[in-house]
Amino acid sequence: MHPTRKRRLLLILALVAAAAAATALVALALQRNVAYLYTPSEVLKGEAGEHARFRLGGMVQAGSFQRAPGSMEAHFTVDDGDATLPVVYTGILPDLFREKQAVIATGRMQGDTFVAEQVLAKHDETYMPKEVADKMGAAHKKHDVKTPADAKAQ
Repeated sequence: MHPTRKRRLLLILALVAAAAAATALVALALQRNVAYLYTPSEVLKGEAGEHARFRLGGMVQAGSFQRAPGSMEAHFTVDDGDATLPVVYTGILPDLFREKQAVIATGRMQGDTFVAEQVLAKHDETYMPKEVADKMGAAHKKHDVKTPADAKAQ
């Protein structure tokens, strides 16, 4: 083989190896940052994993919200109609957060309690991904919560 061709072949092999390594690193980084959505019943069945970061979706159970005076730590329970899961969140809750309202919390399990890093409250499912909207719609039906979409249908 001619030295010039050998050099080109080695350069091409090096570029292919570098591209494969970069692709593998990007795939690992994306996989680590993905947060899947689970309902309380799915979490209690063990589908979410023990130490994985994930999103918890459901309805804030009526009468479950508690906050100690002078504290930023909020305790509430998320319900999907089949199971409930206690949640702890330290920080300012969204303005739309209230009991009997759809909520999505991102965090991880610590023992039997979900420790949230972020809490989102939605007033309707207009701008939600289909996966989230389907699960929230099922929770609304179980809790007999009226949504703006129900009002338009009537």
